[in-house]
This record gives sequence, structure tokens and C-alpha cells, in this order.
Amino acid sequence: MLDIGVVKDRRRRRRNNGARNDTGDRNCCCMETMMPGRSLNGFLAALARATSSAAPACIRDGPVLVVALFNRLCREQAVVRVAPLTVHTYGILMDCCCRTSRPDLGLAFFGRLLRTGLKTNEITATTFLKCLCYAKRTDEAVNVLLHRMPELGCVPDAFAYSTVLKSLCDNSMSQQGLDLLHMMAKEGGGCSPNVVAYSTVIHGFFKEGEIGKACNLFHEMMQQGVEPNVWTYSSIIDALCKARAMDKAELVLQQMVNKGVQPNNVTYSCMIHGYSTSGRWKEAAKLLREMKSRGLILDIVTRNSFLASLCKHGRSKEAAEFLDSMTAKGHKPDIVSYCILLHGYGTEGCFADMIDVFYSMESNGIAADCHVFNILINGYAKRGMTEEAMLIFTEMRGQGVSPDVVTYSIVIAALSRMGKLTDAIEKFNEMTALEVQPDTTVYHSLIQGCCIDGDLVKAKELMFEMMNGGIPRPNIVFFNSVINSLCKEGRVMDAHDVLDLVIGIGERPNVITFNSLIDGYCLVGNMDKAFKILDVMESVGVEPNVVTYSTLLDGYSKNRRIDDALTLFREMPRKRIKPDTVTYGIMLDGLFRAGRTVAAMEMFHEMIESGTTVDILIYNIKLGGLCRNNCVDEAIALFQKLRAMNVKFNIEILNTMINAMYKVQRKEEAKELFATISANGLVPNESTYAVVIRNLLKGGAVEDADNMFSSKDNSGIVPSSRLINDIIRMLLEKGEIAKAGNYLSKVDGKSISLEASTASLMLSLFSRKGKHQEDIKLLPAKYQFFDGFG
Repeated sequence: MLDIGVVKDRRRRRRNNGARNDTGDRNCCCMETMMPGRSLNGFLAALARATSSAAPACIRDGPVLVVALFNRLCREQAVVRVAPLTVHTYGILMDCCCRTSRPDLGLAFFGRLLRTGLKTNEITATTFLKCLCYAKRTDEAVNVLLHRMPELGCVPDAFAYSTVLKSLCDNSMSQQGLDLLHMMAKEGGGCSPNVVAYSTVIHGFFKEGEIGKACNLFHEMMQQGVEPNVWTYSSIIDALCKARAMDKAELVLQQMVNKGVQPNNVTYSCMIHGYSTSGRWKEAAKLLREMKSRGLILDIVTRNSFLASLCKHGRSKEAAEFLDSMTAKGHKPDIVSYCILLHGYGTEGCFADMIDVFYSMESNGIAADCHVFNILINGYAKRGMTEEAMLIFTEMRGQGVSPDVVTYSIVIAALSRMGKLTDAIEKFNEMTALEVQPDTTVYHSLIQGCCIDGDLVKAKELMFEMMNGGIPRPNIVFFNSVINSLCKEGRVMDAHDVLDLVIGIGERPNVITFNSLIDGYCLVGNMDKAFKILDVMESVGVEPNVVTYSTLLDGYSKNRRIDDALTLFREMPRKRIKPDTVTYGIMLDGLFRAGRTVAAMEMFHEMIESGTTVDILIYNIKLGGLCRNNCVDEAIALFQKLRAMNVKFNIEILNTMINAMYKVQRKEEAKELFATISANGLVPNESTYAVVIRNLLKGGAVEDADNMFSSKDNSGIVPSSRLINDIIRMLLEKGEIAKAGNYLSKVDGKSISLEASTASLMLSLFSRKGKHQEDIKLLPAKYQFFDGFG
């Protein structure tokens, strides 16, 4: 026991000399006054547990104070009398060292214990194992467990084994953990593997991606009569959800419930997170309702995961309702929640809702940071709404939030895309003046903008500036993107200038570069220059590939030079380039469009003989080509043969065949094929309905056409402007003025406009000399002005 008189005398001397500033000393003195009537071990154990915020300020960090107090008592043992230390004292000290992340001190205390000659017990030995594991010395812990503990007269128990098992699994050594688990089972008795031991190794295997081993161990656990607990099941469900194996996770959840183990917050959170990340938001919502009915609370991470899933699938309004319901129940959203919702609204283009959410953040006590403003700016920028993006940028500065490199990257990219290169460069200068270091993305946006704008001098200047700043210059992949973009716009000469810049800075063009240029020349119809690119490629040592030849063949076909295409196609084997499925598809389409059906069929047989894969697109080209060249019966025969072979068709092929069947008056077959679309796992699209409606009107089945249009509307498919105009003209030509008027009412001047041919027909029919002039009153009022013409 401590000598209290000595302690009081020391405290009196300390007051006379002035209070010390050392906090550890003050705390120790405070502890010393609490010693009377309590054993040293009891006092240290109680102090070690004093870690809660409710504890007095001087003993908030109990484990640290235990070690500090012990060290002080040892330093001043000549003055302060302490009861003899026991093995329990050292056990407490070692545990405190682990809890303060100083396992090395714990190991030192164990060495001191051995030097005292005190007999070690199982609890202290297990704490020593804990110190070794915390110090990442797991192999030594295994050795102590299996060899040293028995030498010290300690029999390892289940807790000792579990301590080492956890360390092995935490350090990705789960297979060794399994071996140790089997040793436990072999030992039997009091150290037989329990649910904690099995669950630890199962969890370890899942973390290492060894799903098969984890599942096998789970079954072994069941066979050994060890019943899994909620943590075991949750661990398995979590791993399966992360692996997107939701069907298996559902089976485990059902097994868990059948075994009478009730899912907890963690279990539900794993399932909801799994469903959310897999895009199955309906299942996530169902589990969420079930969780609420059981009075369980979803944690913020899982709530945010569910929000993200809804927003990802275009359901940001539902996400907002979910957020509001959670807030009403006292579950406050965090800044991540708001960022998810802002991004969702921005992606959907719901900018009014996005801004409402933004202003609601402040009322809920959450200040917008740079990331929030970046989401707002990016939302507008991606929609080409540069002015709105710049207003948010200005407001950001007004609220005292400094833009970062991501902010400037978004703004500069948006301005460059819109052709506002001067403004983009101004923002670039602004960011460098504010010492915001430009990154690769910023430079790439500016350089691309300069190339598109034709300012290659500035582009080159920016590249050298990049390199001087230690940022690698753009590579050929970047320039290929720029060249391809210019070629797609038909600006082949500008693309050539960029190629000259690429060569000038020492970058080597590759086959993709030249393929883009060939595609550009084909697009503008300059096939001679496109062909000459082949010679340029050979001169710089770049070998053409199948894409090069396919691009040229497509250019020849689309420019109605099918003979040149055939000549080039025959050269490919001599160049050791084998045509692929795309190449044959281009040739077949070109031959069919040129009306050379026999040659196309020969090409198809050649394709089969060459062993080239015939996919659904090839069959689509062949069937469409046969129909286009009045070989409808042959096309229908081929289609029926393919159906018998269970070939999976796409909706485009079915549309082609329905049209072909109507064309040769095989109407019942056409209707039957339309009726089987759903059975084939397909959904009719706008083209499907357009084909059927046009053919019904051609055959005079006006009512059937009307019903088909209503069916299209009910399925949520929006009609095209072309279809509405076709229907109006066909009805007018058949004298169905009132019905034509119904469709005219759908013309809104926005998504559906009146075509010139439709207006011309109406003028001829309803002018003063028109044969339907007296029926003009059947049209919507805004079209009755036609009777004033003529």
C-alpha cells in the first residue's frame, strides 16, 4: 500500500515550489489520493476502464494513465511504498499497452514479468499473444500459442486461439488460420473451435476473395454442430453482396431466418447496400420497409448507398422523398447525402430541383463545400449551360469557397467545348494567379480546344508549359481523339494540321490515327485521298489492319463505288489481312444496296466457308437486302429456317420481316409475328408500330391502325414526327378527314412538326379549288386557314 503521509508531504512541497505544468504528473497526483482502501490491481483495472466522455477530465484516457502511473511509481519507489506486483498487475499493464497502440511496451512488460520469476497464467499469456499480434508478429504468436505456452505451464484456451486466428486472418493468412482451426478441433476439450473461431476464419477467406473456401468452412462448421450466429451470417451475406451474388445472399438470409437467427442492422445494411450497388433498387426498398417495420435503424452509409442507387436509375425525386422521410424521423442527412442527390438531379437535368436542394442544405445546418459547388457547376456544364455554370462559379466565390483544380478543370473544359477559348484561357490564367496548380485534365481541355479552334501555335505553347511544369505532354491517344473528332465533323484538313503538329513534337502516329483520317476522307466523299493514306502509312512504317480496310470498303460502298470495294476486298488476302465479321457485313450491305443480290449471296457463302462468325447483324443485313431487292419469299423462307434453329432475333429483324410479310400480302403471318414479339423476350419499339400502322393504312384498315396507335401510346412509346406526318397524309389521301384532324392535333411545333409535304397536300385538298374544301371544318381550328388559298 502507498504511504499516504509521504504522499501528503510531497504534495505540500510541490505547492510551495509552484504547480507543475506536466499534465501526467497532475493526473498521477490526483490518482494517488484515490488509493486508500483499494488494492493496486483493482485500482489499475478500474482506471483502465475509465475511457468514456462521462469520466472526470483528468482520467478520460485510462489506459494511458495506468502506464504513466505505473512508470512513476517505479521511478519513485524509494519514496512511495507499493504492494508487491503480481502477474495480474502485468496483465493489466500489457492490455493497456495494446489499447494505447504500444504493443512494444506490452512485450517489454512481459519480459520484465519473466525476469521477476512470477508464474505466468493463461490470462497473462493470452494478453502476451495479443501484444504480439498487435505488433504484427503473428508468426511468433503462433509459436508461443503452440509451444511456449505449454512450456510456461499454461493451457491455451478458445480465447487464446481466437486471438491468434483473428491476427492471421487480418493479415491475409486465412489458410494458416484454417490449419490452426483444425488443430483446435483435433485438441478437443475446452479449446474446441466455437462460433467465434469459425466466423473469424470464414470472414478472413471472404476478405481474401476465397469464396469457395469460406463456403466450405461454413458447411463444415454446421456439420460439426456449431450453430452460426448473426455475425457469421452477416459476414457471409456481406461478402456475397460485395461479389454481386445477390441470389446466393438471399438464400443465406432465408436460411438464417429459418434457423431462428434474426437479422440485425448490419445484416439488413449489407443486403440493402448489395441491392443498391447492383441496381436493384426495388428489392432494396422492400428490405428497407421490412427493416423499418422491425424498428431497426439504417446507418448513414447504407442510406446513402440506397440514395445513390435511386439517383443512378433516374429516380432522384424518389430519392429526395426518401431523404425527407428519414430527416422527419430524426435521421439527419450528411453532406454526402446531399452530394448524391445534387448529382442525381444534375444528371437528369432537373436543375430547379437541384438548386432547391442546394439552398435547403443551409437550413439543415450543412455548409456547401467545394465538392458541392463542383457538382452544381458540372451539372450545368455537361448540358452545355455555360452561363448558368459561370453564375454558380461566381456564387461560389461570393460565399468564400475557393475553387480547386477540379472546379477550374470543369469550367475550362466547358468553355473549350463551347468554343469560348478566350474565356477558357482567361480562367486558366486566373487559376495560376491564385496558385492553383493546373493538372493534366486542365491542359488537355485547353490543348483540345486550341486544336479544334485551329490555334495550333497556342496548343504547342501549352504543351511546352506542361512539360516545364513536370507534367507529361499529351500522348498519341489524346491526339487520336482530337483527330477523330475533327474527322467526324468533316474537317479533314484541320485534322491533317493536328497530325503535322503531332509529328512536329516527336510523337509517332499509329494505325488508329490514320484510320481516323481515312474515315474523314470517306465521310466527305474524297475516296482517292482516303486510298492514298494507305501509301502514307507504308512510308512511315505503320501497318494497315482490318479496321483500315473495312473503313475504306465502307467508304467505297456508301459512295456507290462497289466495284472499287470488291477490288480492294480481293487485295486483303495478299496483304495477309483476313476479313472479319464487320468487313463481310459492309460488303454484303454494299452489294445488296447496289442491287447485286447474286454477288451478295456468293459473298455470304464465302463468309461461311472462311469460318468467319455469322452473327445476328449479318442475318439482319441479308434479310433486309433480300426484302429490298424483291426477294421477299426467299427472305421469309430463310427467316423461318432460322426460327426453327432457335436463332435469337433482335427487334430490327422482326420489324423487317413484318414489313416484308405485309408487302407480299401475307398479312396473317405478319400479325402472328407481331403477336409473338413479347414471347421472344423483345419489346416493340417505335419502328415496329410504325411498320404495322403504315401497312394497315395502306390496306385500308383504318380502325385497326387507330387501335394500333392507341396500343403504342399505352405502352409509353412516343411517336416520331415522321410517323405522325405519314399517318396524316395517308388518311387525307383516303378521305378520312376527321381522323386526320385527330392526328393533326398532335402536331405541337416542337417535338412534332408539320412537314412541307403534309402542308402541300393539305393546301391542295382544302384550298378553294380543292376537292375537300367543304370538309375543312373537320380539322383543328388552327388549320382552317387553308380555305383562304387558291
